[in-house]
Amino acid sequence: MLAVKVQDAVIPILGLGTWDVRGKACARIVEQALRLGYRHIDTAQAYENEREVGEGIRASGLPREQVFVTTKVWWTHFAAGELEHAVAESLVRLKLHHVDLLLLHWPNSSVPLGETVAALCKVKREGLARHIGLSNFTVALVEEALQAANEPIVTNQFELHPYLDQSKLIAACRRHDMAVTAYSPLARGNIRGDPVLASIAAAHGKSPAQVCLRWLVQQGIVIIPRTSKVERLTENFEIFDFELTESEMSAIRGLARPGGRVVDPSWAPVWD
Repeated sequence: MLAVKVQDAVIPILGLGTWDVRGKACARIVEQALRLGYRHIDTAQAYENEREVGEGIRASGLPREQVFVTTKVWWTHFAAGELEHAVAESLVRLKLHHVDLLLLHWPNSSVPLGETVAALCKVKREGLARHIGLSNFTVALVEEALQAANEPIVTNQFELHPYLDQSKLIAACRRHDMAVTAYSPLARGNIRGDPVLASIAAAHGKSPAQVCLRWLVQQGIVIIPRTSKVERLTENFEIFDFELTESEMSAIRGLARPGGRVVDPSWAPVWD
């Protein structure tokens, strides 16, 4: 499995996103993904499936050190004591001694970011997380978090797909040697029927979804496509045997448009 190496972290470039996958279906898809060759599983406290993710990991039979596990602290638990307590609860649900990557799920302007980042760094030093990072942070908030941190912040996970221009945020991450992690890389299905993607896919004997995912990994971006279907697991995995041309990469980049964002909850920051 290819990986992105930043600072002291090695992050498998393809992971399984588990948003909105719960119960036995979640445990089953995690186990199947790991048996297929995935080595990165992404969950969060807010997904309410950490317990099932842990079950799937154990059912796969893989040694713990071979599975890169990411979870996220929900933004209502960002006060120092609350954050540490929330992380401990996540580990109980996962039945793990530590996670490989712990992220702040969304910014929270009601708690000083310095306080939250200090607590995040403390959790890392205590061995509960091997690496720490951010999710849904803007360029300015990334800079502020880095100023407050005394441990490496290794990634920012945010919405990223052909319809959303995130070039400023990508540049900010790379400027600070942080990995870019893309969620909703298929724009939650909005790519269906896109003629540009369909044409490029036909030229390579691939699907439009595979072209989208390839476009991201070819830029060295970590992807965590979410699925609950085994056939999609396999399809998403088969993106390492072809390469897009520069003109194809450019054509896909040109699909970005105003209003392309698909994730914009009421608690979101003011986007770049």
